[in-house]
Amino acid sequence: MQQVISVWVRDPRIQKNDYWHAYMDYEICLHTDSVFFTKKISRVRRRFSEFVWLRQRLQANSMLMAQLPNLPPKNPFFSLNNAQQISERMTGLQRFLEQILQSPLLLSDSCLHLFLQSQLSVAKMEDCAAGRTHYSVAQAVQCCGLRRFLSQEALQKDFSMSADSDSDSSECRDAGRHITKASSDHLGTKHEESVCPSSSRVEL
Repeated sequence: MQQVISVWVRDPRIQKNDYWHAYMDYEICLHTDSVFFTKKISRVRRRFSEFVWLRQRLQANSMLMAQLPNLPPKNPFFSLNNAQQISERMTGLQRFLEQILQSPLLLSDSCLHLFLQSQLSVAKMEDCAAGRTHYSVAQAVQCCGLRRFLSQEALQKDFSMSADSDSDSSECRDAGRHITKASSDHLGTKHEESVCPSSSRVEL
């Protein structure tokens, strides 16, 4: 049987560290029936530097046995208000994930699952993958919840509006209702379940 993994990189948002410093992150939506994933629908937010970390970890963990695709080049003149640059970067990030998800070797990497299906920071993803946390990779994935996805038309409208937005997104960062109090400070949230829009697919 063919197994389908559909992934989207969408909804760019400007996040502010403080008055002077800001960065952009992106929503990653995953919809799959693959046996590699216990969680079939998920949604998290990641920034470009976290994609860089993921590629480095996958390259190290695969012991050079897998040929990893390239990320979109880092542009020193990248503007948080340039819709074309943002769109091109999102396209490159999505293409990177689509190619990554075609490799059974990489699909067995816990760092990939934590990146795609948890809202842990880079430091906590490294600790969790190395077994240095009181929660497992599976627990970290399960506690990060779901949200209703928008229609394809709404996605296009959402992108045009969010490219110039400076609104802060705190979704997927509040503690989940169905995990223990001890885990809730580290792991994620729970949102409502829904159906993903049509998009490109990776078939295994």
